[in-house]
Amino acid sequence: MIKISPSILAADFSNLGQEARDMDAAGVEMLHIDVMDGHFVPNISFGAPVYKMIRKDFSGIFDVHLMISEPLRYIDDFVKAGADIITFHVECDSDIQATIDKIKAAGKKVGLVLKPKTPASAVKPYLEQLDMVLVMTVEPGFGGQSFMHDMMPKVKELREMIDASGKEIDLEVDGGVNAETAKICVANGANVLVAGSYLFGKEDYKAAADSLR
Repeated sequence: MIKISPSILAADFSNLGQEARDMDAAGVEMLHIDVMDGHFVPNISFGAPVYKMIRKDFSGIFDVHLMISEPLRYIDDFVKAGADIITFHVECDSDIQATIDKIKAAGKKVGLVLKPKTPASAVKPYLEQLDMVLVMTVEPGFGGQSFMHDMMPKVKELREMIDASGKEIDLEVDGGVNAETAKICVANGANVLVAGSYLFGKEDYKAAADSLR
């Protein structure tokens, strides 16, 4: 099953509640929430108080992607704000195992994220504890970038690692996903597709989401 996770980074920030309700009505499984601190990535988005306000507007999964230097410090905030799965970067400054443990102790799902230059092998020591692995198919920090086709061997390698583990672990891709690149991602083993401008840029959200499937 292919799951769609629209990135609210591309939504109308003056109307986030309605945007969340419209995506809910479109039947997407997740809402992808990009949290940026201006340090780990060269951009600032929003924190837990903002997405807490729209938790009531979306019935599906809050897929919270922490692009921040010290995720361990803020796990409690994101849990309280309504996160269902928290993904953080293997390249962060926090202790990875301690961060995984804290998320799991809160009863939430956990995932690790890989920047384009980080190899698939970086998640191997933690793989069996994870619910998701996220491969960035653009450099994290800004929306609207072009899809990096050379990330597909990494996606394929991770799919092989996941299958070999025997665990049910989602493999998510984020960056430059549209109707054409989605096919490539799925063919290489991804089953969760993050899309921002492609989805929020369309008048018919349901038709746009369906086109990714």
